[in-house]
Amino acid sequence: MVTDNDQYQDIPQDALERLNRESGHYVFTSDLTVNEFVLVDEAGFEPLGLVMGSSIYHIGYQQSAWSKNQEMTVLSQAMYNARELAMSRMEEEADALKADGIIGVRLEVKHAEWGQHLAEFIAIGTAVRAKDGTSHRTIKGKPFTSDLSGQDFWTLMKTGYRPVSLVMGSCVYHIAHQGMMAALRQVGQNQEMTIYTQGLYDARELAMERMQLEAADLQAEGIVGVSLNESSHQWGSHVIEFFAVGTAVKRFQESKLTAPSLVLPLDDPR
Repeated sequence: MVTDNDQYQDIPQDALERLNRESGHYVFTSDLTVNEFVLVDEAGFEPLGLVMGSSIYHIGYQQSAWSKNQEMTVLSQAMYNARELAMSRMEEEADALKADGIIGVRLEVKHAEWGQHLAEFIAIGTAVRAKDGTSHRTIKGKPFTSDLSGQDFWTLMKTGYRPVSLVMGSCVYHIAHQGMMAALRQVGQNQEMTIYTQGLYDARELAMERMQLEAADLQAEGIVGVSLNESSHQWGSHVIEFFAVGTAVKRFQESKLTAPSLVLPLDDPR
């Protein structure tokens, strides 16, 4: 039974009641499609419930040099810490359900109109548990996390790999402004804007490197489904966040790939 104690101190009481599997009204919830639900079941897992975490975070201020490429370390740390808080609270809800992991994780950032420099960071996914009782937790004892779809999760498991953790790297970077004289010299000419190229290149590399370090710390073998997203949020055109995210994976057995079942409409002629 889920109780309100120090172990789950970050989870609201209403959430604890929703996650109580021993209550008479408990049913699992999930954002999986029908086909995803069937494939997760065929992969040997059962969904336990939709889990989520939230953090409303005040993003601080940092002065930048007008004509210099540089990382905005205060902002980078804020964006990373806020996402980690949301992720950890989602993992706490999964712990309350005695889950092995969370699949289909989505990370969202929403800026609050009622507070300057405020943003809500949300993590949400479906908690699952292995039907054979095998533990799939990380080396740090936490539920595994993954942004893979149900179909991709089935394929990964059947080919002998398992998800370890959703890993990420963030870099908020100030791209230098170009001086008036430099702009005048380029009028009517084709040429590379090297100061912009180098700034964007450096920022992406920092985000990617931090994501890889997270995977290495968890002894993963690789990262699949990597996406590299760019957003200026509310900082203006010359300050950009580069956010790298993917699912770290590790081999655990030989491939067991077989044809999956298909869920067909009732009026399907087959």
